[in-house]
Amino acid sequence: MPSRVVDYLVRAVSTLGVRHIFGVDGANIEDLYDALFDAPYAVAGIVAKHEFSAATMADGYARSTGRLGVVAATSGGGAMNLVAGLAESFASRVPVLALVGQPPTALEGNGAFQDSSGLAGTIDAARMFGEITQYCARVETAADLPDKLSRAVDAARRGGPAVLLLPKDVQQSDIGDTPPFRPTPPTHRRDESGLARVRGALTAARKVGKIVIIAGDQIARDDARTELARLARALDASVGVAPDAKDTYDNADPAFCGVAGSMGHPELSAALRSATLCLIIGTPMPITARTGLDELLADRTVAHIGVAAPYLSAIHATSTDLARDLAELTDEFTDGIEESHPYPPHALTPLRVPESTGPGLRYRELVETIEALLPEGTDVFADAGNTGAAVVHHLRVPRGGRFVVALGMGGMGYAFGAAIGSAFARHRGPSGTRHTVVVAGDGAFYMHGMELHTAIEHQLPVIFIVLNNNAHAMCVTREQLYYQDRYSFNRFRPTHLGAGIDAMFPELSAYSVRTTADLAIALGRCVESEGPAFISIDVDPDEVPPFIPFLATLEKKP
Repeated sequence: MPSRVVDYLVRAVSTLGVRHIFGVDGANIEDLYDALFDAPYAVAGIVAKHEFSAATMADGYARSTGRLGVVAATSGGGAMNLVAGLAESFASRVPVLALVGQPPTALEGNGAFQDSSGLAGTIDAARMFGEITQYCARVETAADLPDKLSRAVDAARRGGPAVLLLPKDVQQSDIGDTPPFRPTPPTHRRDESGLARVRGALTAARKVGKIVIIAGDQIARDDARTELARLARALDASVGVAPDAKDTYDNADPAFCGVAGSMGHPELSAALRSATLCLIIGTPMPITARTGLDELLADRTVAHIGVAAPYLSAIHATSTDLARDLAELTDEFTDGIEESHPYPPHALTPLRVPESTGPGLRYRELVETIEALLPEGTDVFADAGNTGAAVVHHLRVPRGGRFVVALGMGGMGYAFGAAIGSAFARHRGPSGTRHTVVVAGDGAFYMHGMELHTAIEHQLPVIFIVLNNNAHAMCVTREQLYYQDRYSFNRFRPTHLGAGIDAMFPELSAYSVRTTADLAIALGRCVESEGPAFISIDVDPDEVPPFIPFLATLEKKP
């Protein structure tokens, strides 16, 4: 039987451990779905409702598994809709492969519908995607595919998306007796001299004082959580986490001192004040991770290990495999048997926010209610805005669970698709359900919340929790703080989301919540079920979230 380019692609991604390809079908990518239907490999085609969400599904799949995420889209508007999702993967260095259909080569530059060849004044897709990917190439012939696919996979593994542009006639062409795809082992780059300087700084610091570790999202990408925990014990270090790295260290461990940066905790600042050295691992410390910490970090020795150099002065060592390099570093500082801390976890001090007097639940009380009911192993995806700030600050991640918030581009609606993509890879099935929880605002829901239909279609155990304040609440807060509350473009006509979803999807467990007691009952029922569920919670659009830039502005007001 002849083997087409699309058949080769499906076989190739299966050898990479990929079990799902996310996308939206269309004329110039339909041959890939035809190959998926006939493939004897365990690769499923998952059709999303929008290409942005398909891209975030691949992104969430990659973040929670450490494997490559794959997304497919057709030409024209389908390809354009991928841009925001791939930009998030680029900014957050998430390995995603995008397979993007194109019109037949003979029609390129000749008036083809959805032509993006760059010919005859058309949009140049290669140039466009080239700005937001680690690699982008147009596959001109079947013979080109193996080499370009290999380059794309290698580039994605280095951190970020890669795109292959696939004309329809090339997809359909016979690839002949091309040898099976053999992925090259990931290469490990490390800075030996930099690591030696970091080891020297740690050795000196241990003799005279305390060490604080701030962990970043590369810990999750490199699956180095265990190695981080061992290193922290070996150094007897306190541990804080970047906002997008909450699941990299046990939030109930006594050494845990909270989140760094704009949604951070006073305990981390206090630990840094008494520390001799701060070891930053796997984050370049962007503004979201270092707000409020610049002066503290400037007054002590800072060492950094990771793939990207930090935005602050530090002893830096490059590492593309933190699991390996942290394990070796730990061995040098381990004296005898590592013991767990014998102390119970301590409470973290929440940021003080102005008292809210409006309708609905308060961020802290609803997040703490959610936290109390989530079983170990639950994965949590937080969306952007005031809702995301509240979840990052107040929620302790369930032990063994994943926590994802997209801070690369901060795109609203990311969490819906990303959680679904992760759930395909992470849920255990009816005999031992692992739930995935989305916590998002109503603004994000209006953008991409209808992806819950995908979760319903595939009966995924995703619990969608939407905080409904009938507003783009972070924009409302900014209007109040920075524009004297003279107007609001960001308040919506009131909507009853829970009732609407209940009517739209009669088979879905949907709840409308107005008290913490209601929330506890509804969420308790959701975690006992094996399928998707939806909870709408009424909240106050005027409540200021635990977000240091807002609170600092309030302090300056007369």
